[in-house]
Amino acid sequence: MCKLKFKCFSCLFLATDPCLNHHCKKGKVCEVDESNTPMCVCQDPSTCPRTEGEFEHVCGTDNKTYDTSCHFFATKCTLEGTKKGHKLHLDYIGPCKYIEPCVDSELNEFPLRMRDWLKNVLVTLYERDEENNLLTEKQKLRVKKIYESEKRLQAGEHSLDLLAHDFQKNYNMYIFPVHWQFGQLDQHPADGYLTHTELSPLRAPLIPMEHCTTRFFEECDSDQDKYIALEEWATCFGIKDQDVDKDLII
Repeated sequence: MCKLKFKCFSCLFLATDPCLNHHCKKGKVCEVDESNTPMCVCQDPSTCPRTEGEFEHVCGTDNKTYDTSCHFFATKCTLEGTKKGHKLHLDYIGPCKYIEPCVDSELNEFPLRMRDWLKNVLVTLYERDEENNLLTEKQKLRVKKIYESEKRLQAGEHSLDLLAHDFQKNYNMYIFPVHWQFGQLDQHPADGYLTHTELSPLRAPLIPMEHCTTRFFEECDSDQDKYIALEEWATCFGIKDQDVDKDLII
């Protein structure tokens, strides 16, 4: 009897709160109109939670520091439909600061570290995946081969020469991690192309630590159409054309 009452109460609550199951993208909140129909409207930046420290700050591509990502996306929403709003993206995590120019020699070093990092991230997820379902069964089978290989370069600080040598020697170990990361980012929508927004979860935390991040991903977009296709992504990381396989994005 109590369960029935609770169920009815839940139904009543859902009926009186049309926004409960109405999803809005970042920077927008749900409101109801005169006919009680839910709709998404731009959030007032002043309603964002107060920042608790500098670690919550983010830098926009307008080189302006925002208190939190909430403040950034709320501000971007108010600029929808304008040229300024179209160009405004979240650039990186942390307050805006001077980012050194990336010279050619440094740009060539960037994928060496990134490939090794992607491989190590997957291995770490595999090690911790007993109960957390961090990887699918198909992904586990792929990573298991890397994890169990005696040839695998262990995680740690390595010289660029060693990273380059390992890529040549154990090339096959890097094919799946590169595809996996693309699949993790290609979500909204999952169409085989990365937008600036989809790239942001990887790009934004990296920029303050790796000053070649922006240039690297800009040059990955070889045809300059504002999208990074799987083939372009793989080429950036040194994966051969014949090894690019959409079926590896599992």
